[in-house]
Amino acid sequence: MSVTSNSPAPPNSGGGSLGEGLKALHAKWGWIVALGIIFMIAGVIALGSVVMATVSAIFVIGVMMIMAGVTEIITAFNVKDWGKFALWLLLGVLYVAAGVICFFRPFEAAAIVTLMLGIALMIGGLVRGFLAWSVREAGKPWGWVAVSALITLLLGIIIVAKWPYSSAYTLGIFLGIDLIFVGSSWLGIGLALKKRAA
Repeated sequence: MSVTSNSPAPPNSGGGSLGEGLKALHAKWGWIVALGIIFMIAGVIALGSVVMATVSAIFVIGVMMIMAGVTEIITAFNVKDWGKFALWLLLGVLYVAAGVICFFRPFEAAAIVTLMLGIALMIGGLVRGFLAWSVREAGKPWGWVAVSALITLLLGIIIVAKWPYSSAYTLGIFLGIDLIFVGSSWLGIGLALKKRAA
């Protein structure tokens, strides 16, 4: 009498295992390092020309808003209720209009986005400050949260205090710093994969 086993196959027997994925990445570590370097160079270029970087950031925001608006409009036509249809359609049209404005009036759009960013940083700093105060009895970690809250709040105040002039360079600086951090992360991952492959 034969007994058939219904137990699942071991995890490493499958074609798409984590180990095989890492092996594939090991072979491509050079491309990952190159990607990191490209991101870092782009970040340095953005910091060297913050006004152009700000315009580029606004164009990216415009593309994302148009895509979101088109999605909302398509969703509207799949809704049966007239009230919801009108709401989805209106939101979609507003998103598309805002995205188009980003292309034709990038500096005005940058001013609005920068002001919203400054206000958001101020609110975020205040919320983080209250959070730090509420966990102050926990010891050292609350101090770091408080410092982070203070930096965020001050950054928001500086952006709003210098507005609208800050709109010419703020987004470009943020984009440049972000690209450098993303690039350094990819560079670190690539070098770590090279070390593991060796």
